[in-house]
Amino acid sequence: MSTTTAETACEHGYITDKTRYFSRLRRIEGQARGIQRMVDEEQYCIDILTQISALTGALQNVAVGSLEDHLRHCVADAARTGGDVAEEKIREASQAIGRLIR
Repeated sequence: MSTTTAETACEHGYITDKTRYFSRLRRIEGQARGIQRMVDEEQYCIDILTQISALTGALQNVAVGSLEDHLRHCVADAARTGGDVAEEKIREASQAIGRLIR
C-alpha cells in the first residue's frame, strides 16, 4: 500500500488509544471463533444469526470509532493546513463513510 504525502503528515488518531482498539479487536476475534464453533456444532440457525449480528455491531463500533479518530486528527489537521491536503482528506473521509453505510 502506498503512502501519500497527506497520510505521512497525519499522526493516526487511534495511536493514543491503541490498547483499547486491540482489546476490542481481540474480543471480536473471539466472537468470530465462537460463531465458527457454533456452525461446527450445528447449533440453531437463529442463535448463529444473533451472534453474527452482535459481531457485526462490534465491528461497526470499531469502524465508527476509527472514523471519529480520523476526523478529529487527520482531517482536522488537514483542514488547518488547507489546500489540496485538506481536499484530499475530506474526499478520503467521505469515501470511507460511503463504504461504511453500504
